[in-house]
Amino acid sequence: MKRWVSLFLALEILAIVVFSAAYDSLDFHIYWLGGDAVTHGARLYQEQLADHWYTNTPFMAALFTPLAALPLTLARMLWQLASLAAFIWACRATLKMTGRHVPLVAVVAAGLLLQPVWQSFFLGQVNLFLLALVLADLHRVALGRPAGIGIGIATAIKLTPAVFVVLLLLTRRTKDAVTATAAFAVCTLLAYAIAPDASRLYWLHTFYDTSRVGVPYISNQSPYGALTRILRGTAEVGDWYTAIPLTIGVLGLTVAAIWARRGDWLSATAVTGVTGLLVSPISWAHHWVWIVPALAVLLRNGNRKTAACTFTLFALSPLWWTPHNGDPREYGVNLLTPVANCYLIAGLVFLTCMTIRLRITTGRGGRRPPELVGAASRAVPDPASVRGG
Repeated sequence: MKRWVSLFLALEILAIVVFSAAYDSLDFHIYWLGGDAVTHGARLYQEQLADHWYTNTPFMAALFTPLAALPLTLARMLWQLASLAAFIWACRATLKMTGRHVPLVAVVAAGLLLQPVWQSFFLGQVNLFLLALVLADLHRVALGRPAGIGIGIATAIKLTPAVFVVLLLLTRRTKDAVTATAAFAVCTLLAYAIAPDASRLYWLHTFYDTSRVGVPYISNQSPYGALTRILRGTAEVGDWYTAIPLTIGVLGLTVAAIWARRGDWLSATAVTGVTGLLVSPISWAHHWVWIVPALAVLLRNGNRKTAACTFTLFALSPLWWTPHNGDPREYGVNLLTPVANCYLIAGLVFLTCMTIRLRITTGRGGRRPPELVGAASRAVPDPASVRGG
């Protein structure tokens, strides 16, 4: 069986290599052009690149300056192979946090079938690097080691990983939170030194401007995206919407912090990752790579049927089967609305289940269930000892 899994993974890797050589991945093309534009004043955010606006940070563009000096095809292949290495690293870190012995080959082979993962390769996206940086840091936290640099760099690349800095603060990992903030500041200042005009434009105007992307597009699986489709436009979503991400953020991070205090950093990581997706106004389908640690939590906890259904959902990605790309049936409420927002619903259900599970484990006299005892639980004290400190 292991031999067949290895052969299947080899075919997947071969497909990635061939695809990278043949297909001009849109997002990578924009990144590549951004690596050149970042050195030309504020052009990075004033002009469209490959007919799209550049929406990432100046630091992200600065990282692409060396790749921009290479031919596009060569640069793309190097990027995709590095993305594959990052995904393998992320899977390895996830497995270590479970405390279970599962063949890494099988995990990587299955993970590459998930739509957020393979679409990250299809588009040449940065998601898998962010996943690896954050998981590497939180694995160190789980072992009681100093951390924060990976989270800080990830936040400097794309702002959404900042939610993990909040998690560090809530769990009294203050030094790690300071390290993450310092790493973010260093990267941001470095980008400012390289591209001061672009940096000023981004931080003063661009980073909060959602009009530069298609918010109602079916791929946006955030509450804001769903409401925009249901209410038929961003103009219909008023200031009242702020209460929704605020409520989800407070609930999700509170649940994540409690799991971390109990020594279950894998659950804390998965809950925080999903919370970040639900709080952000833009959560494209390929951003949902946080399904990887979420699935690991479900499997470790013995929820095999739930994990199988979740894996199937994120592998088949039925949201793409519904009307989109401006089809009138994409808007309003109809029988396909739950399917069109299936990632969002899955994320809300996951947060709910992890909240309920907290009450169940608390009802056992406050003792950790057997599945929470592993490598991650050795480094973090019980809530009582934390309060005593």
